[in-house]
Amino acid sequence: MRSRTDNWFECKIKYEKMQEDGTQKKVTEQYTVDALSFTEAEKRIMEEMSSYISGAFEVSDIKKASYKEVFFADLDSADKWYKTKVQFITIDEKTAKEKRSNVYYLVNAGSFKGAVNSVIEFMGQGTIDYSIAAINETAIMDVYEYGKTNYNDKPEYEEAK
Repeated sequence: MRSRTDNWFECKIKYEKMQEDGTQKKVTEQYTVDALSFTEAEKRIMEEMSSYISGAFEVSDIKKASYKEVFFADLDSADKWYKTKVQFITIDEKTAKEKRSNVYYLVNAGSFKGAVNSVIEFMGQGTIDYSIAAINETAIMDVYEYGKTNYNDKPEYEEAK
């Protein structure tokens, strides 16, 4: 498993999709891209989707994601995306009271149990106390990283030396 911290945007795409029975149906699908701005996110999702969708499509919505980090499973069976709310637990030194800070992650997994295990595996690398407050399956179809198709690839904007 690997993770990537970035500015993530959730984009909704509307287009006519061919159904299994041969009919066309107007669908809306959600994707996530990393970008620096809303304008770049729109450009990136249009570039990514143009290779998968034949015909016209429109970007119907773009919003900044509540998560900054995405966990990638890099397994064929990991075909779902889960939004995870993790609470980091610290003790206020002055009041000696427990304080909880919420952090959101997007986790790639094949099942709910796989998402839980991924969070536990990733959080186990640190020393801070935490609790998993929520894990919800999302409607996200895929996540597109800028300039990377493989974990070992260098981003497009870096020149090979």
